[in-house]
Amino acid sequence: MAIYFFYGEEDYNIEQEIGKLKKGLDKNFIEMAFKTYNNPKFPDLISILRSQPMMFGKMLIVINCLDYFSKTFEDKEMKEIEKAIEDNSENLDIAFVAQIPRDSGKKLDSRKKFFKLLAKQNSKECATIPTYKTAELESWIIKQGKSKDIKLDKNALTAIISQIGNNLRQIDKELDKLKLFAYPKDLITADMVREICISNEDLFAFSDYLMEGKKDIALLEYRKLLDTRYPLEILSTLQTMLRRWIILKARSASASSMELARMTGMHEYVVKLNLQKLKSTNLKDLVRLKQNLTDAEYRIKSGQALDVEKEVENALLRG
Repeated sequence: MAIYFFYGEEDYNIEQEIGKLKKGLDKNFIEMAFKTYNNPKFPDLISILRSQPMMFGKMLIVINCLDYFSKTFEDKEMKEIEKAIEDNSENLDIAFVAQIPRDSGKKLDSRKKFFKLLAKQNSKECATIPTYKTAELESWIIKQGKSKDIKLDKNALTAIISQIGNNLRQIDKELDKLKLFAYPKDLITADMVREICISNEDLFAFSDYLMEGKKDIALLEYRKLLDTRYPLEILSTLQTMLRRWIILKARSASASSMELARMTGMHEYVVKLNLQKLKSTNLKDLVRLKQNLTDAEYRIKSGQALDVEKEVENALLRG
């Protein structure tokens, strides 16, 4: 048996780690061999840790445990959790996952006994790569390209980061598209990236109009974006932007541009540009828009929205 602990904001990397573990399971019994639990209560957690695999061989249990870091287990409970981890079945792998909301700026409290216990296991932090760490992003893209048997020239790497940013999941999808586009060749160029990959330019234009309060023009840009992007994808990217704008607007008087860059994961130059654009924008309007979009996202994902495109549109226009 083995105990794993994956934590951080980069959900794509966490998903990849779980995928590697799942490869060791018998595909014929995958429904019985793979189980996922979300923040089970203490008695249930102990029961899960003591699970016994049946005749189909190895078993993998994923325990989403982010909520555990906002509470404190009693010493007696911690001892019982530790004992259950030490004694669990030989054919049982358990992966604790603490998926921190992307761009939330939050960190797990490493002082907690629960964190220290899991950190002693096979632990791995899956942090996002800030957009200003271009060398690190380029290294990841090169490695990912190599796994797909493609190469990327320097200008292609620059173009991918410029157009997509640090969304590893989206970059991975675009690499698959680029591989098909380049076939039978294996070298990806900047021209290929510009021709085949989703560009953020229209999205930035859309966001600029929102910052300026020009909702009528922003709405027209949103409708253009719908030709190439699904509403939830637009909404997700916009939520990330709004979170950064709110931080910039709320902290600009007390923090330096370098400090703001660290808080938002943006390049210092981009921070300065955004601050200039946000000069006449009201902080309350940004917070209200973010709440409207959060409500819209909930209605869409819960199946309450009759028209997904209109749901996002209404959130943008609502005062």
